[in-house]
Amino acid sequence: MIKIIIENLNNHEIISSESDRKVIELIHENYIDWMHGCGKKGRCTTCKMIVCSGMEHLSSLNEREEFFRERGRLNEDERLSCQAKIKAGELRIRVAEENKFPHLVYSD
Repeated sequence: MIKIIIENLNNHEIISSESDRKVIELIHENYIDWMHGCGKKGRCTTCKMIVCSGMEHLSSLNEREEFFRERGRLNEDERLSCQAKIKAGELRIRVAEENKFPHLVYSD
């Protein structure tokens, strides 16, 4: 079982029995707006998520994430939700400040 908790969206929980899925797919399938400027192709960092815990439940960094990390656009605690796949377990994430939508109400 997979559980994703978006802390600064009032601890919204997503539960799925499907593993090895991209995080953004699960977020969007649960009707949550999550920015993705390049159409989920790993060409920008608008879909990045801050990983508070559960990094061990994600796939390894791929070529696109390494590219942005090397250029200082993806911190150690950040992953691209369009590239990172969740295997199992609980993942606690936050929306990055610069990627928040104006029409959503975020919690602390």
